[in-house]
Amino acid sequence: MAKKNKQIAARKQRQVLKTLVPYFVGIVIISAAVLYVWMYYKVDSTLKEVEILQETALKLDDDINLLKDDIEYLSRVDVLTNRAKTELGMVFTAPETIEIHINGDDLRREQ
Repeated sequence: MAKKNKQIAARKQRQVLKTLVPYFVGIVIISAAVLYVWMYYKVDSTLKEVEILQETALKLDDDINLLKDDIEYLSRVDVLTNRAKTELGMVFTAPETIEIHINGDDLRREQ
């Protein structure tokens, strides 16, 4: 009888394993599929962010080049003088000369 009970218990264990194994395999497959989709989504979103950042960097480089061009243009002398005349109402005056006359006799006496 003991041998029969052991066989019955072993048979029940095999039946339980046969019914549980497909569930575990299904859970593992579904978990792997969900993990794959999640990783694919994360990689795809990261690549999109990288593209957006590269486009932003290009736009900022273009803006920097435009600002450098504006600085070079506004630093030119003709532009500065034109703005001084029109916007500030400045005028050019005739250059003044200063003459200093030194008497040669005074220099000779000190020596």
